[in-house]
Amino acid sequence: MLEQLYHERTLASYVTGRTVPLNPGQIYVIYRGVIQLHTIHPDGSETLLGLVGPSMTFGLPLTITDPYWATALTDVDLLPLAMAEVESSPALMAGIFSHLVRRLHQSEAWLALSGKRLVADRLRHLLQLLAEEFGQVESGGVRINLRLTHHQLATVIGTTRVTVTRLLRDFKQEGWLSIQQRQLVVCPEALDIG
Repeated sequence: MLEQLYHERTLASYVTGRTVPLNPGQIYVIYRGVIQLHTIHPDGSETLLGLVGPSMTFGLPLTITDPYWATALTDVDLLPLAMAEVESSPALMAGIFSHLVRRLHQSEAWLALSGKRLVADRLRHLLQLLAEEFGQVESGGVRINLRLTHHQLATVIGTTRVTVTRLLRDFKQEGWLSIQQRQLVVCPEALDIG
């Protein structure tokens, strides 16, 4: 059903870095690209809540976080849907459900990161998750097809940009990770998440 809607309706397109305007009565389904979801705390610190890829949904009706905003991490095409339309269509609900489950799994995996005591373990686990969700298998490993800054990685795992930079250098020296064309490549042996 989603595939049919992608072809029948006009998609909303946003370029990398653009904020997606959110409406309380609307959700978005991603047709192409990746969206990053954020919040900001009273002290001014920002938290990256998650990354949403193709066929996954996001929007104000799906969160209780406030403030909450979405930014295009890559160029994106989105299918806007009124929540009332989704609620009145069992077929549309069924089409969206499995992708909501994917989003729930991702959220729980990101939450589980906070239980790891060592910052290196949190970063390793995050990179493994990103490789599994957004990676492309190549002969030398799995390329993470996202350009996340060291600051963005640091906000996810609760550390500083400087620490992430140091750990990435350590991971490269260990042979666990390489950088090719400004993208991270995780070695195949590293993808066994425990």
